[in-house]
Parts: sequence; structure tokens; C-alpha cells
Amino acid sequence: MQDIHASSDVSKNINHPFAPFLYTISCMHCMTVSLAQDGMGLGTVWGKEKALEMLQEAGFSQIEIKQLPHDIMNNYYIMHK
Repeated sequence: MQDIHASSDVSKNINHPFAPFLYTISCMHCMTVSLAQDGMGLGTVWGKEKALEMLQEAGFSQIEIKQLPHDIMNNYYIMHK
């Protein structure tokens, strides 16, 4: 799985170089579209902690998070049941 490299805790994203852009996209598009379709409204920056929680709830017991040196925007999750 690929998702934004960020924390679920807003205060931990202050130094993220794309934080203002990501939170803007989150509020103006992702979260509102999700809520309009009866989704969870997590938005763009739902974060690593929430991703891990949801993956564990889905039954994945082994979860690795990788990053690519040239990609400061994303985390890559490798899961096994």
C-alpha cells in the first residue's frame, strides 16, 4: 500500500515540507468527498499511526513501512497476514 508519509498527530507534521499543501487538499477535496459518500472523512493526511491501526484491524499482523530515497511524500506498506 502507498500512502502519504505523515503522522496522525498534526503537531508532528509541522516540519513536513508539503504539510500546508496536503492539509489544504485534505480539507478542500479528500475529506469532503469522503464524507459526502458516507466515508470516514479521514482526508489526505490521516497518518502512519491510523494506517497501522486500520491494517491491524483488517487482520495484517506483519507490517513493514518503507520509504524510497527519492520520494519524500510517501510511505510504502508491505503487509502479511
